[in-house]
Amino acid sequence: MAQVSLRIEGMTCQHCVMRVKKAIDGVEGVSSSEVDIGSAKVVFDESRTGTEAIEKAVQDAGYRVLPS
Repeated sequence: MAQVSLRIEGMTCQHCVMRVKKAIDGVEGVSSSEVDIGSAKVVFDESRTGTEAIEKAVQDAGYRVLPS
């Protein structure tokens, strides 16, 4: 298992947190996520997904992933 921490722009409320968490948890290979306003910590199986897919899910949900 691997872990990545993301900084996320555009999240302003608990609805945003739930939307981002749902998007991240929907990525195949993600085993857990902790999402707060402006950040996320994600544990995932490297053989099934990668950071790029997780970042794309966040972007598809309408938010922007900032460089670490």
